[in-house]
Amino acid sequence: MKTIFLFIILTTSISCKAQQTFPLRTYTDIPENSYLKDTNNELNDYIGTWKGTWNSKTIFITFKKVLNKYNPTLKYYKDFIIGKFIVKDNNGNILFDNTNISDDQAKIKGFGLIKNTEKYLISYTDPDLCHMTGSARISFTDPTKTKLEWKYSQSNDWVENECFYHGLPYSQRPEPLPSNIILTKQ
Repeated sequence: MKTIFLFIILTTSISCKAQQTFPLRTYTDIPENSYLKDTNNELNDYIGTWKGTWNSKTIFITFKKVLNKYNPTLKYYKDFIIGKFIVKDNNGNILFDNTNISDDQAKIKGFGLIKNTEKYLISYTDPDLCHMTGSARISFTDPTKTKLEWKYSQSNDWVENECFYHGLPYSQRPEPLPSNIILTKQ
């Protein structure tokens, strides 16, 4: 009888501490240590390498899905995508390349699906370019999900004095990412 009683108490205490799971499209408060999971596999369509051209440059962005990663700011676990990219000029010269950095250092990180849309929000932070930051909304333009619209907005409101491009006109600053482009799945 004692064994059964102890088993019930142990089982109850373990189940009380179990991680709660919510789908990606949960737009209410998420309890701490919960898991925002891609239960409908919506992120899978983004996975792979995408190519686009702009201003005599070609970009290749590779998206990868990260599972059950803890976000210390939000205080819960979530599934999201990360992106690594390489940009080349018309002569094939590499202008930007972060494809060899670790996943934890990826400069493009998914934030989440935008409520009541089919758009996914991502952020960009580049410590190699004076912590240049920005955000993009990506969404599919065709039912086969082989074309991806990319709309990027760079945060250029401030540039610290120590930055190598401080004082340069906006047109001469680094442009690692396009502002508006259609990417094609490779």
